[in-house]
Amino acid sequence: MDRNSQHINKKKVAILLFLAGGVFSGILVGAFLALTHDLPQILSLETFRPSSVTRIYSADNVLLAELFVEKRDPVPLKAIPDDLKKALIATEDRKFYQHSGVDLKGILRAVISDIRAGKFVEGASTITQQLAKTLFLTSRKTLLRKIKEAFLAFQLERRYTKDEILELYLNQVYFGSGAYGVESAARIFFGKPAKDLGLAECALIAGLPKAPSRYSPLINKDLAIKRRNIVLKQMKDTGIISETTFTKAKEERIYPGKQNNNPVKAPYFVDYIKNFLEKTLGSSRLYKGGLTVYTTLDFNLQKAAEHAVANGLLALENRMKTQKIKNPAPECALVSLDVQSGGILAMIGGKDFYKTPFNRATSAKRQPGSAFKPIVYAYAIEHDFPQSKTILDAPVSFKIATRRNHWSPENFSGDYKGEITLRMALSLSQNIPAIRLIEMLGTSSVAGFGYTLGIESTLYPNLSLALGTSEVTLINLTAAYSVFPNKGELIKPYGVMEVVDQSGRLVFRVKPLKKVAMSRAGASIMTDMLKGVIQEGTGKKARVITRPVAGKTGTTNGYKDALFIGFSPSIATGVWVGQDVFVTIGKRETGAKAALPIWIEFMTKALDRKPFQYFDMPDDLVKVRMDPFTGLLASDDSPGAVTAFFKKGTEPKKFR
Repeated sequence: MDRNSQHINKKKVAILLFLAGGVFSGILVGAFLALTHDLPQILSLETFRPSSVTRIYSADNVLLAELFVEKRDPVPLKAIPDDLKKALIATEDRKFYQHSGVDLKGILRAVISDIRAGKFVEGASTITQQLAKTLFLTSRKTLLRKIKEAFLAFQLERRYTKDEILELYLNQVYFGSGAYGVESAARIFFGKPAKDLGLAECALIAGLPKAPSRYSPLINKDLAIKRRNIVLKQMKDTGIISETTFTKAKEERIYPGKQNNNPVKAPYFVDYIKNFLEKTLGSSRLYKGGLTVYTTLDFNLQKAAEHAVANGLLALENRMKTQKIKNPAPECALVSLDVQSGGILAMIGGKDFYKTPFNRATSAKRQPGSAFKPIVYAYAIEHDFPQSKTILDAPVSFKIATRRNHWSPENFSGDYKGEITLRMALSLSQNIPAIRLIEMLGTSSVAGFGYTLGIESTLYPNLSLALGTSEVTLINLTAAYSVFPNKGELIKPYGVMEVVDQSGRLVFRVKPLKKVAMSRAGASIMTDMLKGVIQEGTGKKARVITRPVAGKTGTTNGYKDALFIGFSPSIATGVWVGQDVFVTIGKRETGAKAALPIWIEFMTKALDRKPFQYFDMPDDLVKVRMDPFTGLLASDDSPGAVTAFFKKGTEPKKFR
C-alpha cells in the first residue's frame, strides 16, 4: 500500500472515530438531558418554606387548637439534641460528613444485594439522597428515580453545607403517626419539644424513618423498642456512647405523650375563628403558614359556660322526659362579650360540636320573642319618651291591610294591668304595651333602629316585630344589648386579637368596628329599665347575683325558644335554648325557666373574678323614686316604689 492510500485510510478512521465519538457524546448528553430535563430546580429551596402548624391561643394563653395539613414544626439545628443528630447519622448515613451526596461503595453493595435478591430493593440512600427524594421526587422504587435522586443529591451538596442539609432533613422527614420533622415527632410521641428529649427517646425517633408506620410507638410499642435498641447498639458500636450508657438507655421504658382524639378546646369558637381567618388570610397560609393566633376567648369563662350549659340542658331534658316529650333533643347556645372591647369571651354553639358542628350562637336565626322588646323601648327612650310614661295595657284589635281578619294579640300572662309605665310594661314583659308603643313609633323606624344596634338579619316592619317575630342570631342580639352598658357605643363582636408569623412579624391585628348607636343618656336609662326586669319583673331569679346586672327574658309561641340576654357593667351574655326542629321544649319552659338558670350560673362565676362595678350614669341624668304603675313621684317609704333614671327635665314632678 502506498503512502497516499495509507494517508486516506488514516483519514477515514479519524473521521469514523470522530463521528462515533460525537454519536456517543450525543447519546450521553441525550441520556443526561432525558434524565434531568424534568428535575426540579435546587434554587427553589432558597424560597422553600415547609408547611408548619398554626396554633390558636386563648387570651389567657391556653392552646385551643392546632391547624395543619401535615403536623410539622420546623426548628433550627441548634434546637435539636446532639444525641438525636448522632443517632440518625449512625443509623442512616455514617459517612454523611465525608461523602459528596452519594455513597458509591454503598450503592455497589446494594446493587450486589439486589442481584442476589432478584429484585430491586430500596437501599444505599444517603441522608442527602433521602432529602432529595422527600423534597422533589416520588417514593417509587425504580432505577431511573435512583439516578435522578443521585443527580439532585450532588446539586444539594454543591449548594448547601452539611449542617444545612441535616437541618432540612430533620425538619422534613416523615416519622409516622402524622409527624413530619423531629419537633412534631417529639411532641406527638413524647409530649415534649425535641430539645427536651433524652438519649433513649432520641434513639427511638432516629430509628423511625426506616419504616415509620411499622416502628411508631403509638402503633407497636414492642417493635419500637426493638428498633430503638438497634439504634443504641449502632451508637455504641461507632463509639458515640459507652457500654454503660448503652445498657442504661436500653432498659428505659417508653412513656408516650398523652393522645387526645378531640384536642380542640372550645371547638365552636375555634371553628368560628377558622372561618374568619380563611376569609382574611386564605386557607393555604392558615393551614401551612405556622402562624400564632391570639384570640379574645377567656378559657376560664369558656369552661364555666360549658359547665352551666351542660347543667341546664340536663335539667331541661329531665323535665322534658317527665312531660313525656318524645325524643327530647334540647340544644343550647351561649355567647359572652366583653362590653368595653367587643371581644368574644366565651362561645358555645350547641351541646356537642362533634355531633352537630352547626353554630347556633352565630348562624342559627331564631325568633327572640320578648327579648326583642328592649330595642323597641330603647327607640322610644331615644325619642324622649320617659320611662314614667304610661301606656294602656288592655285588650286591643288591629286591622291588618294584608289580612281579612283583625289581629288581636294577647299578653303571655293572660291578664292586663290597665295604665302602666313603660318601665313596668317592660319588666313584666306585657305584650300589648309593646305593640301599642311600636305603633306609635313606626314599625319601619324601629326596624331601622334594630339595624343600628347591630342586628344583621331581616327585621320585618310589622306590629308583631315588637313581640320578636323576626328571626335574629344570638350573637347579634347580645351585641345589641351590649350597647346599653357601653354608653351607647356598638362594637361588632370579634374573636381574633392578632396573628403573627414564625418570625414574630405581625400579620393581622384587630381594628374593632365601632359606632355610636344611641345616646349615652338613653343607653343608661335602658340599662336602668333592664335592671328593673331583674329587680321587679320576669328576671327575678337573677337577684341571687349580688352585683349590678340587667337583662331580659324571651319566650316564643309554643315554648319553642327560651332566651335570656343580660349584662353587668363589663360582660354581656346571651343564652338561647330550643330544639333544632322548631318544636316545643316543654310546657311553661319560658326564658326565665329554661335559659335564665344557665345565665345565672355562668355570670355568677364570671363576676366572681371581676372587681365590683356600677353601671354608668352620665351627669345629664337624675335619679328619682317613682310609682311603677302611675309614673308619679313616690316617697322613699312608699310600698312598691322604684328608683328610676331620667333625662333632666323629663322626670316626674307630681306625687301620687
